Amino acid sequence: MSVTHVFFDLDGTLTDPKEGITNSVAYALSHFGIEVEDKSELIPFIGPPLWDSFEKFYGFSRRDSSRAVMYFREYFADRGIFENYLFDGTREMLERLRESGKSISLATSKPTEFAVRILKRFEIDGYFHVTAGSEMNGERVRKDEVIKYALEQNGFPPPERVIMIGDREHDIIGARSCSVRSMGVLYGYGGREELIAAGADIICEKISDIPMLIK
Repeated sequence: MSVTHVFFDLDGTLTDPKEGITNSVAYALSHFGIEVEDKSELIPFIGPPLWDSFEKFYGFSRRDSSRAVMYFREYFADRGIFENYLFDGTREMLERLRESGKSISLATSKPTEFAVRILKRFEIDGYFHVTAGSEMNGERVRKDEVIKYALEQNGFPPPERVIMIGDREHDIIGARSCSVRSMGVLYGYGGREELIAAGADIICEKISDIPMLIK
C-alpha cells in the first residue's frame, strides 16, 4: 500500500534550530551557575525532550529540569524561536509532496504553540493538515505520544499508509512504537549509525530526495 500521510519532525528535519536552541539551553544553565563556553557542546539537546536532556547531560532532578525548561522557554519565546533557519529546499520538497496528493502533518516534541509560530514565520504552515506538538505543561512530549496524537487528528489512517520523517533516533523509535514506517534524514543532527540502530526503514541523505523515496 502506498503512503498517503507524511509526518515530519521539525528541528533538524525542516529547520536548523541550532543557534536558538543552544542559546536557550545556555541561558537556562546560567541560572544554575553553569557557564558553557563552547555552545556546540549543547547540540545533543536538539531533538529529544528537554526534561530528559537536562537530566541526562547535567544530572538534574526532575524538579530542576522543570525549572531549566522554564528558563529555556523564557529565552526561546522571544529570541531563540527566531534564531532558526529553514533548510534549503524545504519549501520545494513540501510542494512536491502536496502536488503528489500526500497529506502532510507535523509531529514534534516542541510545544505546539512554538511549532505553529515557526511554521508561520517561514510561511510553510499552509502545507500542514495537522500540527501535532507537546503541551506547555510537559504532557505529550515523547515522540510516540506525539505520533499517536497526529494519527488521531488525521482520523486514524492505516499505519502502513503513514511514514514518520526525522533526524534523530527518537523519531524512529516513536514511529516503530506506533507501527508506522520511518525515514531518517542525514542532513540534520543524528548520524547514519544512530538512525540505522534505531531501526529506520529508509535513510535519506538530501532533503530533495524525500519525495522520490516515499512510495
